[in-house]
Amino acid sequence: MAITVGDKTLETDEEGYLVNLGDWTEDVANEIAKVENVEMGPNHWEVVNFLREYYNEYQIAPAVRVLTKAIGKKLGADKGNSKYLYELFPYGPAKQACKIAGLPKPTGCV
Repeated sequence: MAITVGDKTLETDEEGYLVNLGDWTEDVANEIAKVENVEMGPNHWEVVNFLREYYNEYQIAPAVRVLTKAIGKKLGADKGNSKYLYELFPYGPAKQACKIAGLPKPTGCV
């Protein structure tokens, strides 16, 4: 499978995750978000950028429970809860946000 961004065609796996993490750009994120029916706003970008930083540090995409806890620590309790994250990413904050962030599917996600 693949997505096209501008004049580039980028390879994805069967679930739409980027195969090459180096292909990610904000334009790619916006294209994936469109496919996922997510209208990217500042709060979405805050989570996506957090995920990319987390991945760079730990080399793993966090499962939703870990993500919720880590966001709560960094961004505050009002953002570190499932309700808030599911409002931003209704198909699963870990799975959907990681896909938009150009990261692999989190471990433990089905």
